[in-house]
Amino acid sequence: MSDKKYFSIPEIARLLGVSRIYIYKKVKKGEIKAEKIGRNYAIERETIEALLGNSLSPDDKKIIDAGVKKTIKDYGEVLEKLGKE
Repeated sequence: MSDKKYFSIPEIARLLGVSRIYIYKKVKKGEIKAEKIGRNYAIERETIEALLGNSLSPDDKKIIDAGVKKTIKDYGEVLEKLGKE
């Protein structure tokens, strides 16, 4: 990937190997965060890296942390017993 900070939807589609329409639909649904600039959308590098699994956004990290804490709260004793086996 280049050193650009923002990418267009066609660039993302080529990078991911999917159609432009697919990316547009994901942006419209809010599944891919993008900024509208005139008639075009710009997608930040961090968003693309998160899509590719190269990094986690701070929001993703918060969701994962909350899930881990809930799991430990609900199943902590069972996890300890499984760890001893």
